[in-house]
Amino acid sequence: MKNKPRSIRLKSYIINLIVPAVAFGFITGTLTALIINLYKLIAKHTISFSEFCYDYLRDHLYLLPVVMICLFGISLLFALIYKKIPNVKGGGIPTSIAVLRDLVTFKWLRNLIGVFLMSLVSFLLGVPLGNEGPAVQMGTAIGRGSVYILARRHTAWDRYSMTGGACAGFYVATGAPISGILFAIEEAHQRISPTIMIVASSSVAFAGVANQIFAPWLGVSTQLFEIAPLQALRLNQLWVPLVVGLAIGLFGVLLLNYYKLLSGFFSKTLAKVKPQYKIFAILLLTVLMGLVSFSNISTGHDLIHDIFLGSLPITLLIVVLIVRSTLTLSANKNGITGGVFIPTIALGAIVASIVGKIVLSLGGSEELYGVIIILGITATLSGIMKTPLTAIVFAIEALSCYENVLAIVIVALLSYFVTELFEAVSINDSAMELRIEELNHGKVSKIVKAQVTVKEGAFAVGKQIRDIFWPANLFVLSIQKSQAKNQEVDGHGGKLLGVGDILQIQYSTYDEKETRKMVEAIVGKQD
Repeated sequence: MKNKPRSIRLKSYIINLIVPAVAFGFITGTLTALIINLYKLIAKHTISFSEFCYDYLRDHLYLLPVVMICLFGISLLFALIYKKIPNVKGGGIPTSIAVLRDLVTFKWLRNLIGVFLMSLVSFLLGVPLGNEGPAVQMGTAIGRGSVYILARRHTAWDRYSMTGGACAGFYVATGAPISGILFAIEEAHQRISPTIMIVASSSVAFAGVANQIFAPWLGVSTQLFEIAPLQALRLNQLWVPLVVGLAIGLFGVLLLNYYKLLSGFFSKTLAKVKPQYKIFAILLLTVLMGLVSFSNISTGHDLIHDIFLGSLPITLLIVVLIVRSTLTLSANKNGITGGVFIPTIALGAIVASIVGKIVLSLGGSEELYGVIIILGITATLSGIMKTPLTAIVFAIEALSCYENVLAIVIVALLSYFVTELFEAVSINDSAMELRIEELNHGKVSKIVKAQVTVKEGAFAVGKQIRDIFWPANLFVLSIQKSQAKNQEVDGHGGKLLGVGDILQIQYSTYDEKETRKMVEAIVGKQD
């Protein structure tokens, strides 16, 4: 009889957590892998066609006035679409984070289609933005669609399924499965719980299986970069990650403050200028830079390839660094659809290349150059994105840095420490804060205190408070346990919620009706 309560809890755990998490993981992960692979295939051909167009325009400059007229028309179209579907604006990762944290609203189908198409237009124009951000946002949208189409009665699973979709999208876009799982913990929710781990892991696992089927069938690469293992640094060469980490950390501080400066310039100095004119200026500057060299614009893949070859002189690297930083940050600030993941690490690769060339000029071994580039990319993810754990794992998974684990740990931690020392906010958080401020402009927040009771069959039954994705800015002030049973405490001290438990909650919201609906999806319909 002693084992009966435990067996009942185990059965409830499997039925209420494991089964739905794996089911949503299967659906979301598989669909995400299919759609993102199709997206990568179309994006690859779009970028190739864009390069062809730039080559043609370079040989026929008399067409430039016609191109400018087309750019202005596209700018008008962008401004109109962004007004109708604001969440397709900018980088997909900041938007996905805001959605997963329940900070902005999100209509899944229109966002899935909008991000898919709008980002392809960005690639066609050569805007220096990547496809990994849109992949994460589309995975998020697929996660919500899986719940709303197949399990509308269980909307409490909405943000869990979206989390799995975001992780799967990151994995399929970058070829880094563990980094995809870490995205949920370090970036999206900034906490760890069994539920998050199960949802993220199952979605990534099923996406991985589907990816191995769809990618070869469509002729799409499963890896972000194809890099051969590089020289292992000796103990007396550990000054290399120290130099690179310091350089990238200081560059990160400058870049993040430059982003604030540009944001203030567009939001305040150019506040009265219509969005279409700002977008047109960015697109025109992109075209002019593309006429010089296509590798100076676009996603950054070609640029990183050229950097690994060491074919670019320092003076050109500095010019490209300034122009690409301005274009990428300005495009992101003004909402042009596309990711900043690859473009940002391309900027880090430029700085690392400059450092590498200086090291070589001072008599350093040529074999160090490739290692310095890898360390620079790792430091960029850690310092500018503020994701040190993801940076370390990503370097091992996607950059083949198996022989330099100690070096990547050093460079990641040092870069992160430098940006923390100067209190620099990550580029994703900065973009997310600007987006939330823009979407909630003019709205009035309301503080609500309420008492809710956990109902029979509710999502919250048998779960710890820490495992539940409550609405944003909601706090559980106290729990009054049901008189029908004794209070249960798990091994970590987290209280398990049961039928009849009374929760005193407080939350701030811009939409009280919608927040109440979300609370009832968790604890059950209230009287």
